[in-house]
Amino acid sequence: MDANEIRSAYLTLMTERGHTVIPRAPLVPKDDPTTLFTGSGMQPLLKYLLGAEHPAGKRLADSQTCLRSQDIEEVGDNRHTTFFEMLGNWSLGDYFKSEQIPLFWHFLTEIVGLDPNRIYVTVFSGDPENGIPRDDESADIWTELFTKAGVSADRVVLLTEEHGNEVGNQGARIAYYSDKNWWSRSGGPETMPVGDPGGPDSEVFYYFPQVEHDTAFGRYPHQNSDGGQYMEIGNSVFMQYAKTVEGFAELPKLNVDYGGGLERIAAASIDSPDVYRISLLWPIVQKIEELSGVGYDDNTVAMRVIADHIRGAVFLAVDGVVPSNKEQGYVMRRLVRRAIRFAHQLGVQDKLLTQLVPVVADLYTDAYPEVAERRENVIEVLEKEERSFRRTLGKGLRELKRLGKTGETVTGKDLFKLSDTFGFPVELSAEEAVTRGLPMTVNWRAEFDSEIEAQRARSQASTKLGAAAD
Repeated sequence: MDANEIRSAYLTLMTERGHTVIPRAPLVPKDDPTTLFTGSGMQPLLKYLLGAEHPAGKRLADSQTCLRSQDIEEVGDNRHTTFFEMLGNWSLGDYFKSEQIPLFWHFLTEIVGLDPNRIYVTVFSGDPENGIPRDDESADIWTELFTKAGVSADRVVLLTEEHGNEVGNQGARIAYYSDKNWWSRSGGPETMPVGDPGGPDSEVFYYFPQVEHDTAFGRYPHQNSDGGQYMEIGNSVFMQYAKTVEGFAELPKLNVDYGGGLERIAAASIDSPDVYRISLLWPIVQKIEELSGVGYDDNTVAMRVIADHIRGAVFLAVDGVVPSNKEQGYVMRRLVRRAIRFAHQLGVQDKLLTQLVPVVADLYTDAYPEVAERRENVIEVLEKEERSFRRTLGKGLRELKRLGKTGETVTGKDLFKLSDTFGFPVELSAEEAVTRGLPMTVNWRAEFDSEIEAQRARSQASTKLGAAAD
């Protein structure tokens, strides 16, 4: 199944199981000033998970577009993307573990067709100090499902990622972790404020035996290792407890919050540890190969960055964001300009976005009609940003090259000049300096911020003088 078929099949299954499919929320949250972007399927539904009644009922499902700007610099490996879709289903006081876990298993094995022998899971190891038991209920449900499928169901208690790195999962299908498998808005049980809900979660991973474990991430592989063999493809959160003055008590209404990355499930379905080879990303990569005249295998990081960042920028534009130097607009500018920088490195000197935006739009036209409706506006917004940056890109790169030749340490003041004069987002300048092996002052960020404040003060003083003159 390709990614579009997986999304459609998931939403069809949820409808058959009594869920109402709700529209995606915009990437820019409407009623949440605490965050710039919608970063999970749960985020727009939090008030309902905390007790409010949802007008569509107790069983909900969707495919939510998400953007996590904190992952920008992680993009380039085989699984991180800033933009992604999260398949989600929720039970607001209706079903719980005994229905949710078999439902997700059915979807993965019977509909998507994943190999049961390569599915591994995690569950909560418990918190004796706070009186929260080990989640053997979830482990028992998984054991029954694995056994019926004719695969092993061994268990191992790892507690932490660090301990897992030292001992590995020893082939165990079900691994117990502590804080890795606890959800709340405030971290682990000990940091939760009184009155807040929380609960155990159960993650699902797909195993790629063709990938060699990277020992830079620990001696041995296990489910929560970043060593490359295990890819998380879904997580079911069971909101089961509320913190009280005395400890923890079970909630009167138990909720389920499931989220699974569409791109990662699609990668598992084609047995690829590289998410960029799925049907929603590979056509973008192929277009970049055509434009640059070079191949993906020899330019993997650059092409992944371009494909991811342009896709994210397109959806930001669809949702009304325009490039700027503030908040969501700044992140959008950073995505676009970082993509252009990598394209420049590949020899694509002009009209990158003009060529790539239609490819992205065509991939999502059926699932999200608003992409097709706003296509021309998106092209116009992103073309304008590319033209603006292209005018100064070469000059900025020459300035960085000059700094390198001087042998001097790069300061925050230097980075401010690159930002102010050449339009380089400071993070891009710092990344470029590191790539070129240029030494940087330890406090370059504080130095840069100081220059920004000084510029702001000059601007305010100028405004006051102008007003006085009037």
